[in-house]
Amino acid sequence: MPVTRSSSDYAVRTTALRKAFRANKQQIEALKGVDLEVTRGQIFGFLGPNGAGKTTALRILTTLLPADAGEAFVAGADVRRRPQDVRRRIGYVGQIGGADLSATGRENLSLQGRLYGMTSAETARRVNELAESLDLKAFSDRIVRTYSGGQRRRLEVALGIMHRPEVLFLDEPTTGLDPQNRNNLWDQLRLLRETGTTICLTTHYLEEADQLSDRLAIIDHGRIIAEGTPHELKQRFAASTIRLVPKPGAVSLEQLGREFAHETFVSGLQVKDGSVQLRVTDTTEALAAIFGRLRNLGIELRTVSLTEPSLDDVFLQETGRSLRDSGEPVAKEAA
Repeated sequence: MPVTRSSSDYAVRTTALRKAFRANKQQIEALKGVDLEVTRGQIFGFLGPNGAGKTTALRILTTLLPADAGEAFVAGADVRRRPQDVRRRIGYVGQIGGADLSATGRENLSLQGRLYGMTSAETARRVNELAESLDLKAFSDRIVRTYSGGQRRRLEVALGIMHRPEVLFLDEPTTGLDPQNRNNLWDQLRLLRETGTTICLTTHYLEEADQLSDRLAIIDHGRIIAEGTPHELKQRFAASTIRLVPKPGAVSLEQLGREFAHETFVSGLQVKDGSVQLRVTDTTEALAAIFGRLRNLGIELRTVSLTEPSLDDVFLQETGRSLRDSGEPVAKEAA
């Protein structure tokens, strides 16, 4: 018999979540019935272009914005009926951040601890612990205004987990960071996951969603268009490309293309850039069939290369456009 799970079994669970805004005398739907289940102890990514609904979803889940319809549970608590319980159980780091720029990092963390009811001794221990684990020690007694972008972002993550939340929400956590600081923050988030913290983050960076997320939902126009592990999504929705370049004089590109044009494992074929490019859904089957056919025909290749699908390929297949080029806002999300 299938196992029936309750909302308390998930870090986040939503059903038919909806939200609309008024803009220029028109109603624009930012979320159009979002169903979501996030298992505890994983990094879950929300990937999509600007205006797709990612930040709206996060603000509803963190009680900062009311939903128009649907249900949402976070850390076992109903977001609408028990918002105070949700706030005690979560951490939130927005795009702008909430650190007091005129105070030191240590002062910011100490205040956060006291606001959550921690004793002075507990607060001091936790500040030292976070300074060590998030590599803040070298600058924790400096005024935050003097911090670099990466230093400030690490402090903001520390503020979000000062009270040991069950779920940490991060909205575009690495926007504006250079590659080194971005990778350092990724490492810190992975360490948090290992301690049992569930992390939900929004991003429009393909590499971030691919490298960091255990599971992710691709959001566009207020709907989840695909969900799964990055590997599952790429294998389920997108095709690999096998590029064949024959040896000079071995065979014409047009003839080589005709040999594979009607194979069941080929979902698309192009002859360009001095090669035949085959889009295939099952790489193992395709390569075995291709090499077998070429061997029987006596055709030798100069090069053969394989390009695995990307999350952008998934987005392109599902929406008809590239996520890399989707910069237009679909709906104005709440400020």
